[in-house]
Amino acid sequence: MAIESTSRKVAEVTLVFWVMKICATTLGETAGDLLSMTMNVGYGASSLLLLGFFTITLIVQLRSHQYHPMLYWGVIVSTSTAGTTLSDYMDRTLGLGYATGALILVSFLLTSLWV
Repeated sequence: MAIESTSRKVAEVTLVFWVMKICATTLGETAGDLLSMTMNVGYGASSLLLLGFFTITLIVQLRSHQYHPMLYWGVIVSTSTAGTTLSDYMDRTLGLGYATGALILVSFLLTSLWV
C-alpha cells in the first residue's frame, strides 16, 4: 500500500520500480566501464568525475520539494555508476580487493546514515 503525501520524493515500490532499478544498476556498471576502460580515462579520474555527478544529482534531489521521476532515477543511476567505478578503483588500482573495498563503502554508507 502506498502512502500518499505531498512531500513524497521517492518512487512507489512496484514491479516497474524493480525493473527500473535493475536497468539503472546495469547502466551504472556499463557507464562506469565505458568511462574508465573503453575511453581510457582510468579508474581514479572516472571515480572523481562520477562522484561529482552523483553529488550534483543528490544535492538537486535533496533540494527538490516534490517527486520528479527523472531526477530520482538520475540519482539512482549516478549512485550505481559512482559506486561501481569507485569499487573498481579500490580493487584494481589500489589493490585492496573487493572485500576490503566493500567494507570501506559500507563504512561510508553507515556514516552517512548516522549523520
